Amino acid sequence: MDKAERQIRAWLDSFVIGLDLCPFARPLQHSDSLRICISEAQTSVDHHKAFLQELDLLQTCSEDEVATTLLAFPDSLNAFDDFLDFVDGSQELVEAAGLEGLIQLANFHPHYQFEGTQADAAENFSNRSPYPIVHLLRENMLTRLLEEFPEPELIPRRNIATLEELGSDTLRSRWQKLFTE
Repeated sequence: MDKAERQIRAWLDSFVIGLDLCPFARPLQHSDSLRICISEAQTSVDHHKAFLQELDLLQTCSEDEVATTLLAFPDSLNAFDDFLDFVDGSQELVEAAGLEGLIQLANFHPHYQFEGTQADAAENFSNRSPYPIVHLLRENMLTRLLEEFPEPELIPRRNIATLEELGSDTLRSRWQKLFTE
């Protein structure tokens, strides 16, 4: 396993699962059906090519084989605005392929900042990751999980409360551990 994948798994363990930011992640934590794809893409064309390859893979594999994909770009898309442009373009590709309602995208970035928040706001850590990452989710799987989860609409509010309770200083300290271990 390379350094980028180790750091992504540490982030999943420490933040996503460790802080219960995504209550659906734990069952996939050590599963072979969680795909982490580390892309070496450097150009816009190559970023979208990597995205389309993962999109194709999800369509050709069963959920047991690949339940969900984290597509990471450790060496590019470091500027948050460039990353958001890539995510917008990726969403357009999903729609153009007729996969809206089948594939849903979530995105994470080292400099993630919700509109209207300060850069150091604790709530931004809900979408911060060691590298720019697009999460490709099977919408039918997500729908099943949401149907079984009590009051899923409260998840974002609960996450913000958890992160604010910990505070930015504690979260930054926890964040730094991802890069020193």
